[in-house]
Amino acid sequence: MTTKVELYPGQRKTSKAVATINKGTGKVRINNIPAELVQPEVAKELVLTPLTLIGDQRNKIDINVKVAGGGFMGQAFASAVAISRALTGEEKGGKDPKDHPFTKSVREEIRKKLTEYDRHLLAGDHRQSESKKFGGPGARRRKQKSYR
Repeated sequence: MTTKVELYPGQRKTSKAVATINKGTGKVRINNIPAELVQPEVAKELVLTPLTLIGDQRNKIDINVKVAGGGFMGQAFASAVAISRALTGEEKGGKDPKDHPFTKSVREEIRKKLTEYDRHLLAGDHRQSESKKFGGPGARRRKQKSYR
């Protein structure tokens, strides 16, 4: 018999991440690689930000994140958003998760810490790069026009 797993999504630009959370010993894996081995260092710190904010609660859970698309910083931010949503139990539809490792009061406390630090860790960042148009080398720049 299969157990129902709650999925917590996170996006940034073209990167999409999905996190799952279980009771455990504090292991965090991103695409089956421990989060401590993520390179470059800036991306690793961004991924581990939500976990450093919750402190000792980190050692009671295991988090698995699958991330694809975009560059390394987009993937790092998408992973951080997915981890934050998994910690607070924030699903699509706003219903309360059934088998979450943390109680509702602990999740509310974590939510307050995360929103106090950075609102975008839970809300995400919807900005995307503007697409290129014809008549120029980029989204807005055009070829210079000469009148003489």
